Amino acid sequence: MLSLLHIENIAVIQAADIRFDAGFNALTGETGAGKSIVVDAIGAVIGERTSRELIRTGAQSAVVSAQFTCLPDLAWFVENGMGPDENGELLLQREILADGRNVCRLNGRPLTVSQLRTLGRQLLNIHGQHDGQQLLDPACHLDYLDRFGGLEGLRADFRTTYEEMAALRREMAALEMDEAEKARRLDSLTFQIGELERAELKPGEEESLTRRRKVLRSAGKLIEAVEGAHMALSGDEEREGAVSLIMEAEQALSSVQGVSDEAAELVQRLTELRCAADDVSELVRDLRDGLDFEPGELDELESRLDVLYRLRKKYGATVEDMLDYLAKCRVELEQIQDSSDTLARLEKKLAAALERAREKGAELTAARRKAAAALEALIQEELRQLDMPKVRFQVDFAPKAGEYAMDETGMDETRFLMSANVGEDLKPIQKIASGGELSRIMLALKNVLAENDDVTTLVFDEVDTGVSGRAAQKVAEKMAQVARRKQVLCVTHLPQIAAMADTHFSVEKGERDGRTYTAVERLEDGRRREELARLTGGAHLTPAMLAGAGELLEAAAAYKRGLA
Repeated sequence: MLSLLHIENIAVIQAADIRFDAGFNALTGETGAGKSIVVDAIGAVIGERTSRELIRTGAQSAVVSAQFTCLPDLAWFVENGMGPDENGELLLQREILADGRNVCRLNGRPLTVSQLRTLGRQLLNIHGQHDGQQLLDPACHLDYLDRFGGLEGLRADFRTTYEEMAALRREMAALEMDEAEKARRLDSLTFQIGELERAELKPGEEESLTRRRKVLRSAGKLIEAVEGAHMALSGDEEREGAVSLIMEAEQALSSVQGVSDEAAELVQRLTELRCAADDVSELVRDLRDGLDFEPGELDELESRLDVLYRLRKKYGATVEDMLDYLAKCRVELEQIQDSSDTLARLEKKLAAALERAREKGAELTAARRKAAAALEALIQEELRQLDMPKVRFQVDFAPKAGEYAMDETGMDETRFLMSANVGEDLKPIQKIASGGELSRIMLALKNVLAENDDVTTLVFDEVDTGVSGRAAQKVAEKMAQVARRKQVLCVTHLPQIAAMADTHFSVEKGERDGRTYTAVERLEDGRRREELARLTGGAHLTPAMLAGAGELLEAAAAYKRGLA
């Protein structure tokens, strides 16, 4: 469960520490006081999408920390190599920086927002006002049903088979073309392949030719420089070169190297210098002997580079790219030439894949229908407890439209139907549900789904919209029932729901030094009666209103004793 929430610089909340208890926790306050900001902070610390706009004006960053205790054994902990400490406590922290970056940690160890989100959704579930809109969207109904039935594995297995079938269909579509288009493509491929093959391309050729052109363009200067170097090193009939002169110096000093240690050292260095000069002399001679320039070679080379330039503009930036393109053209040409045989093979594969998809789809449909019957019964019972005994709820099935009557989700279209009054036909829920009915149906659905997962904390953000009177009391009782199995955090405006809470917090907004501040106070005894009276009758409290709030608390306590 969520035991401690620490908030810094989130919107109008400069700093707040909220210690939640097990059971039912309620947050109340005036409209705009910042109750939903607490929920936003909880969403941020479990990895939900947030924005730097959430940072309090003037601050450089916002921080939310959440301490969880009494955690279930989650596979996530093993898979990611991190988890609760030796006391069984888990501290999640998220820092939102003004430049848009996020820093997330688990017990001080860094983790990504994606990791935080995956873990957070296994620890805590937030039901906000927008979830009611999801209930109105038939596109979400199939997801609700599959989640309730635990059918994610069957659905993923079907999707794999469907994607294999779709890949085969795309491959076939690429080969299916009319004869005129096929002839045009064959002509184009044949021309391109012929042009590239005639060029006799070689990897690295262009770089080699470019280097050779540089040499040829400076051939005279190069020959002159090499000859001069060779003459300086090796000499000729008229003068000695550097190698001979170094040798003479070496021989001259050799005669006295036994007399002087300095002379001996110089002889050694001259020997090394002579050997090095001799090596260089041979290399220069080899370079001179290798300078072979044929007449017209530069023109031929320029012509070849021009061919490569023109091909490069059409087929790729480098010779390697052009060779890759040539290989692809050959493959495509072969595929078109053999397209009839290939299509026949693909059609057989597609038929087999379609048969497998239909088998898996039928298995998924059967499992969904079984899950739907169970969901209907549970929802009806939940709605009965929420003072909606006459409402009928049903999951309607219809086959998918389209060529194969399926998509990646399966072969079923599902939608939730309901009848709000006796004698009325079942109709799509989005067409007849009022705001109060929608809130209670969503609460019923959330309660049923929560039975099937390990999430220990449920957060409800103003799910009482459109609910009042007797219906509000039934919602409060349902919250109390849920809180016997899960930790419940609820933002509410209704005194019946707030009175049913085991722990009650007041969220209040004030001003100080020209700035707005929000504080979160845990209410006890008299302060709680005052807050319930305010929810009932407004800011001007009377003895009668306070007495009524006391009666509300006593009635709630009696109901909860009956649940024990």
